[in-house]
Amino acid sequence: MRASIQALGRLKTGAMNQTERAYAALLEQRKHAGDVAWYRFEGIKLRLADNTFYTPDFAVMLGSGEMEMHEVKGFWTDDARVKIKVAADQYPFRFVAIKKGSAKVGGWVFEDF
Repeated sequence: MRASIQALGRLKTGAMNQTERAYAALLEQRKHAGDVAWYRFEGIKLRLADNTFYTPDFAVMLGSGEMEMHEVKGFWTDDARVKIKVAADQYPFRFVAIKKGSAKVGGWVFEDF
């Protein structure tokens, strides 16, 4: 008899996936270097409209005191891309999407909104 196949669900609020954990390690390195003063995973919830919210993966304060919202993605859904664009239009923060580079290239790929 064939085992039932189920799609993996979203992680619980406050739980990082593998890519987010790897990016948190990069933020920690940047913090030790003085480039980042503070960061928090899912630390800020932004209201976009009635009953519509966006929680960036990381709220990041740079060493300069500037605040940025970082979204770490393996791939983009249409809903997620719309939400980050709307948030970037409504709030005075820099919004940055971060994607892990390919195995061949490595590193991280950054996209500003």
